Amino acid sequence: MCGIAGALDLRGRRDFPEARLLAMTAAIAHRGPEDEQFHSEPGVVLGARRLAIVDLAGGRQPICNEDGTIWVAQNGEVFEYPEFQRELLDRGHTLSTRCDTELWVHFYEDLGRAMFEKARGQYAVSLWDRKERTLLLGRDRVGICPLYYAEADGWLLWGSEIKAILASGLIDPRADRRGLDIFFNTFCAGTSRTFFEGIKILPPGHFLSVKDGRIELIRYWDLDFPDAGDERRLKDPTPLIDELEHLMRQAVERRLRGDVPVVSYISGGLDSTVVLGLSSRERGYAVPSFTIGLNKAGPDERSQARESAEALGSKLTMVTMDRSSIIDAYPELIRAAEGPVMDSSAACLMQLAKAVHAQGYKVALTGEGADEALAGYPWFKSQQVRNLMRKTVGNWLPSKVRDVIVGSMHGNPAHLPPRYGFQGVRTAQQDVYDLMAQARTFLYSDSMWDDIQGYAAYDDLGITNERFTRWAPLNQSLYVGYKVMLAGLLLHGKGDRVAMNSSVEARYPLLDEDVVAFCSTIAPEYKLKGLTDKWILRQVAARTLPKKIANRPKTMFRASRSEAFLDSSRPAWVDQLLSPESLRATGYFDPDKVAREVAAHGKFPRFTPKSIIMDLSLTCVAATQLWHHTFLGGGLCELPVWSPIRTAAADPTGVLEISTYDGAAPSRV
Repeated sequence: MCGIAGALDLRGRRDFPEARLLAMTAAIAHRGPEDEQFHSEPGVVLGARRLAIVDLAGGRQPICNEDGTIWVAQNGEVFEYPEFQRELLDRGHTLSTRCDTELWVHFYEDLGRAMFEKARGQYAVSLWDRKERTLLLGRDRVGICPLYYAEADGWLLWGSEIKAILASGLIDPRADRRGLDIFFNTFCAGTSRTFFEGIKILPPGHFLSVKDGRIELIRYWDLDFPDAGDERRLKDPTPLIDELEHLMRQAVERRLRGDVPVVSYISGGLDSTVVLGLSSRERGYAVPSFTIGLNKAGPDERSQARESAEALGSKLTMVTMDRSSIIDAYPELIRAAEGPVMDSSAACLMQLAKAVHAQGYKVALTGEGADEALAGYPWFKSQQVRNLMRKTVGNWLPSKVRDVIVGSMHGNPAHLPPRYGFQGVRTAQQDVYDLMAQARTFLYSDSMWDDIQGYAAYDDLGITNERFTRWAPLNQSLYVGYKVMLAGLLLHGKGDRVAMNSSVEARYPLLDEDVVAFCSTIAPEYKLKGLTDKWILRQVAARTLPKKIANRPKTMFRASRSEAFLDSSRPAWVDQLLSPESLRATGYFDPDKVAREVAAHGKFPRFTPKSIIMDLSLTCVAATQLWHHTFLGGGLCELPVWSPIRTAAADPTGVLEISTYDGAAPSRV
């Protein structure tokens, strides 16, 4: 994993100042602390910070083809690089490194823009074709690696993080209130819209093609499911269980590749434990494991994680967090995520990555992705019950239940999203989204409502697959989960950003392309069988893990949220952020409404719909205020603000190398 940044002149062939590019890459030095290199020529610059994992000595980038006409910089990994390298050599290509980044220039030589359909793994890539003066910016299928872009002063700017774009000095940070409204509807970042006005994120499965000043956004992949009733079903599902086990073992083996040791995250649950078991089997020994323990700050899985590690023979490192340490970590979390994050467990994962880095490791496997593929969240079970009610008594009962629950919030019905919000379909997530949307009634200022008037957050989430209405209801909900929560929270605030904050690459075997494709084809009952989630994965676990740990129920990893922010031991900066003066300064929230909800929150019974949702929403308010203070000028509390390194004129690591095009073919690095 690395960090990339660059700029393309949309008007001509102006030179991009070297100091400006150095500031951009310095802002993401944590993503690649070991090496730095640039390619520069009139009208375009490509920069990379490297975290060396494959071909430690020879894999410097940006890297070019044999005659220097194609240049590429990559963040991430193409895991099948040994197979692809043999294939390229058989076709007559010359390779100067063992690094997977070099694959891209030859993919492009052979396939052009179709290279994205060929490449597999987790990546964000920038490729420059000098002859055609064409830039391609692409992102992996499910959105593991981020890539942001913006236009300013006739330049197209891009970077692995928004910090790189802000550090260019060409864009002043301003809030995108519609991006914030997506957050307050879904508790996730947007699919293409960020929290910063004018800065976009490249959606998963897409690439940009830029030529002659024209920018074209192209989708090269989208998750698909069979028509309802056409999914794979067998009288005896054993062959399907065999197939999933094979694909998972293959996915784990691919993600153990590289020239550095690999460790595994583990919780008390099924997914990460299966990954640890499979990785240890592939390695022939138990790989080290790392886990989070929560001390009176949420469901504590320390005993289950310890039991799993001992059963598999893995050396376990445990990082224990309480409410105080979670809140203390939040300012760093917001700097890392570059936006508000509702899920405070992301702060715990950030500290876990620090522990991985402190022990000298760079790569960690995680179990993320099983819940999206195989219906692991409670709302999928709620949808199952709702569908059963619909079949037995008709649609009136689930509709009535929804109306009663939403009505118990006593919010403004005008602030509800459409009942059937995605192409005329109601998905499982909307039970929660409806309540989130109602909570805005009790928080937003009048100016916030004015600014988002006529805006529909659901229309901005990329639920555009033309086959969507033909899928089974469970698969429709899984699709929305991949698009919204997976990309906008789990791979963002809980994935890449918190891991790379400590120069750690997280790898996701359950998001392997073959595993995702397989899970999309099988019948819904193999995913959610009755009310048993991830049924087929549990069958694989029974073959992989000791019996006592193979069939544990799911426990959502959830740390304290508003309890931590509103606890009597909270730091002074929380009250400063939620003060009337700070709330009026940002303008997003009504100070009187927020004060009323903070005072009332502890008085509600803990398990009423409003109490549960205001727990989420008040955390969102505090996180949004903290984000604004951190990136949009400060002045709200005593905490420091983020600012770019604008004086970078030399490489602080002493490893900088710049290639400058002078019309001759460059020497290969």
